[in-house]
Amino acid sequence: MQEKIKEIAARVRELRELSEISIENMAEYLQVSSDTYEKYENGTEDIPASMLFEIAHRLQVDMATLLTGEEPRMNIFTVTRNGKGVSVERRKQYKYQNLAEKFIHKKAEFFIVTVEPKPQGTKPDTNSHPGQEFDYVLEGSLKVYIHKNEIILNKGDSIYFDSNYQHAMEAMEGEPAKFLAVII
Repeated sequence: MQEKIKEIAARVRELRELSEISIENMAEYLQVSSDTYEKYENGTEDIPASMLFEIAHRLQVDMATLLTGEEPRMNIFTVTRNGKGVSVERRKQYKYQNLAEKFIHKKAEFFIVTVEPKPQGTKPDTNSHPGQEFDYVLEGSLKVYIHKNEIILNKGDSIYFDSNYQHAMEAMEGEPAKFLAVII
């Protein structure tokens, strides 16, 4: 896993340099410190999927290019078979599976996200990213923390929110939760 993080970090650094964007400019765009951004590019800190989405937007490349090193080529349709999406473990508390990495010029990113239960009383780390997000619970129960609110979602429930606000997801009842996430 650490090797994959370093590969993604190297692609981000190379594309940023080719685009002649400074570290400071990219950090400001992402609303993180230059030190945090440098850790992303050095592969010493995981780049959250939401940040990868924004980095791809700033670099004018598809997120799949950052994840796989290959340009997506599909422009009419793409099929991702069950369990065959590109796995991305971008944050320790979530496991992402990209469902449309081969489609070029996507207007949104689609993931199956698995959240493993945490020890009782442990709150998940929050994050935020520009844009909007839609989450649909496929399995289990999920507690969503969004802008001072806590909402319980069960299988079949969904939420759509402004992802500029701090948010996090927590698996409930000691069982993993799985949801479809669409980042717009």
